[in-house]
Amino acid sequence: METQHLFDTNVQLIKYRVLREVIRRAYEGGLDNAYTIPRTIAPGPKPDMRCCIHKERAVLMERVRLAMGGNRENPNVVEVLYEACDECPAGGMMVTPACRGCLMHACKDVCPKDAITIEGHHAVIDKAKCIECGKCTKACPYSAIIAQHRPCITSCKVKAISINDEDKAEIDNSKCIQCGACILRCPFGAISDKSLVLDIIKMLQGSEDNTNYRVYAVIAPAIVSQCRFGRITQVVTAIRQLGFHQVVEAALGADITLWKEAHEWQEKGVMTTSCCPSFVAYVEKNFPDLAKHVSHSPSPMITTARLIKHSDPTAKIVFIGPCASKKMEYTLEKTGGAIDSVMSFEELQAFVDARGIDTTQCEDTQLDNASFYGRIFAKSGGIAQGVADVAKQYGVEGVKPCAMNGIDECRAKLTLLKLGKAQENFFEGMACEGGCLNGPLCITHSPRNVVDVDKYCNEAKEKTIDGSVRLYQMTQL
Repeated sequence: METQHLFDTNVQLIKYRVLREVIRRAYEGGLDNAYTIPRTIAPGPKPDMRCCIHKERAVLMERVRLAMGGNRENPNVVEVLYEACDECPAGGMMVTPACRGCLMHACKDVCPKDAITIEGHHAVIDKAKCIECGKCTKACPYSAIIAQHRPCITSCKVKAISINDEDKAEIDNSKCIQCGACILRCPFGAISDKSLVLDIIKMLQGSEDNTNYRVYAVIAPAIVSQCRFGRITQVVTAIRQLGFHQVVEAALGADITLWKEAHEWQEKGVMTTSCCPSFVAYVEKNFPDLAKHVSHSPSPMITTARLIKHSDPTAKIVFIGPCASKKMEYTLEKTGGAIDSVMSFEELQAFVDARGIDTTQCEDTQLDNASFYGRIFAKSGGIAQGVADVAKQYGVEGVKPCAMNGIDECRAKLTLLKLGKAQENFFEGMACEGGCLNGPLCITHSPRNVVDVDKYCNEAKEKTIDGSVRLYQMTQL
């Protein structure tokens, strides 16, 4: 079954086709011949995407490698596909033919490094002096000066991507926060995430239909915005048909997180959230002095998994979500092995299709694990709204929350906090603009996603977190 209409871009569709074929062959025992997958997807003789069929298949082979786990020695879940990297132009500030050689010379006057001269009635930029501040682009009345940078570089807000001697992108793991913004923005799909689907298949098969141990799926609330291939209740059924014993909402853990963070803030007075692993990594790497303010509460993913393993100690748990950095978080020592693997929404779509499951024909399986507040974690501002309301319900006074939407806003607000000039005292940090519903591994990034999440939140039977908190207190975790 082909699902091209579900994806935002052709890059996602290609990635999906590779994942689907890898999963299909894994179940049929055909991965010994994985090198033939590129020929299956691109039979030729003419290429569909690249300069020649050989280049096209070489890139597809790299995608197969990532679909099968990628470079296990590289701790970063984000990798560059060298064959796919198209050596995009990266010329910095450039004067275009639109330059009229005007008398004003505003570009020259505004340049702080005297990098612009006027030669033959035309602006010329000395690249040795230029610091690429962009002031000349704003000053030119004809918009004749442009900034030409690689999309991967401009998307990376922590400056972890550079260009090597071969004109290929390279990722500095010491700076990278594994947010996946570069995955989403590279027009050639030359940066992607490593897949864990083979590990998950092995886990499901090893359970022998959940008789040896039970395999649970913990789903992020953002999944409701991705259900273009069926209702969320049908998707839950499809996940069960893949071999999972039960599907549990990560929003259950989000309810508990709100309760814990409200009381933790009461002790600290100033605090940031800890739900987004890329945000936590950003603070640790760029604002180490502020790391003490990061909440000690585990993320909703971890809290939910711990609840499950408290009642079923032999359980195996797979988190399904939109996030690249969750594939990093679950390996951290502080998570204590609560999560056993991670699957993206993109991978879930490929998995369901590879197994021949038509989600639109599935029966409905209802989910009622969490409250309205737990589900709004999917969008930017959800935690800030939740902690403000929950704090009042539990008699915690004085919380002044703000939502930091994307790394640029995080940098601005954290700088104010570092300088002691912040007006707020509770900081929600999300690396992805818009929140989890715009994660890099989402199937779609439509404005409609917010509407879908809001509807899902309002459908929650529980309007308070009391039930989730009582469950947590009973476990004494």
